[in-house]
Amino acid sequence: MPEGDAVWRTARRLHRGLAGQVLLGSDLRVPRLATTDLGGRRTLEVVPRGKHLLHRVEGGLTLHSHLRMEGSWRVHRGARPTAAAGRHTVRAVLWTDGQVAVGDSLGMLDLVRTAEEHRVVGHLGPDLLDPGFDRAQALANLTREPGRTVTEALLDQRNLAGIGTIFASEPLFLHGVHPWASVAEVGPDTVAELVDTARRLLVTSCRVGRTTITGRTDLVDDAWVHGRVGLPCKRCGDTVRVAPIGAQPQQRVVFSCPTCQGGRAPTDDGGRQLPLGYGRGDHLRR
Repeated sequence: MPEGDAVWRTARRLHRGLAGQVLLGSDLRVPRLATTDLGGRRTLEVVPRGKHLLHRVEGGLTLHSHLRMEGSWRVHRGARPTAAAGRHTVRAVLWTDGQVAVGDSLGMLDLVRTAEEHRVVGHLGPDLLDPGFDRAQALANLTREPGRTVTEALLDQRNLAGIGTIFASEPLFLHGVHPWASVAEVGPDTVAELVDTARRLLVTSCRVGRTTITGRTDLVDDAWVHGRVGLPCKRCGDTVRVAPIGAQPQQRVVFSCPTCQGGRAPTDDGGRQLPLGYGRGDHLRR
C-alpha cells in the first residue's frame, strides 16, 4: 500500500497538472458516480491527507480517492482520454484541454461536499506530512492503549496518518525497538522518538522524490530492514526476518533484525526465510 510520501507525490503531480484548469469532462467508473460529470468545474487544488487524496473543484465539491494496495493516478499530456484510460481497472478519468488524469485500481472513490470532507477523512489522526502536524495529539493517541503493540499503534491511521509498513519497520529498527513490544514497554520517550524519525524519513522522501531510508544512492536496496527478508542486516550481519502482526483485516507484516531488535517475533518459528524474489536474482542484493 502506498505510504504517506507516495500519496504526497501523487497529490503534487495531480495539482501541478490540473490546478487552475477547467475540467472538460470526467468519467467516474463506480456505480454511485456513473452519471456524475465534473466538466466545467475548475480544479482548485489537490491535497493529501494521510494516505487519502482530496481533489477540490469549483462549486464546493471534493473528489476523494484512496490508492489502497495497487492504486495510482497518472497525468498524461493530451486533450482527450488516452489508451491508458481504456483499462478495465480504471476507476476515474479527468481531462482538460491539455492534460488527462487517469485513476487506476483506486481502492476508494467518493464525491463529497468540500465542507463535509470529515465524512471521508475525519477519522484520521494528525498527518505526519502536514506542516502543522499536531505532535502532542499524535503522541496522546499512540499512548492511550498502553497494552497494544507499538507497531499496531503506529500503523493505526486513527492515531496518526501516513505511516505504513515501511515507515513503521524502519524507525523501529533505527531505535532498536522490538516490533512486538507494547506501547507501555517502549515508553513515551521512545514512542516520541519513533514518531519524530518517521516524520523525518517521510519529509526527506518527499524532498528527494522517492522513498529513501538509508540515504544511499543504491535505489535497489535503500532500506535497513523493510523488504530485506533473508538478507544480512546492514548493522550486525544477522538475517532480517518478516512476520505478520495484528489481527485481520488489519493484519500487516513487519520486517526486523532479531539481533538488533531484541529477538524474533512471537509467531516466528525460526525457519528459513528466503529473500523476496528469490530465484530471480534479487537474493544477490546486499
